[in-house]
Amino acid sequence: MNSLLYYIAIILVIGWLIGVFAYSVSGLIHVLLVIAVIAVLFRLISGRGV
Repeated sequence: MNSLLYYIAIILVIGWLIGVFAYSVSGLIHVLLVIAVIAVLFRLISGRGV
């Protein structure tokens, strides 16, 4: 029974780490998307064109 609980704990920890990594990556993607939109708007406003 102890080994079963150990395996369940390991699976939960791995799942938690994957969730944290996926959340941080998706946050990074959103930040990069916002930076790209700001860069395009800045280029349009400054008059250089796309």
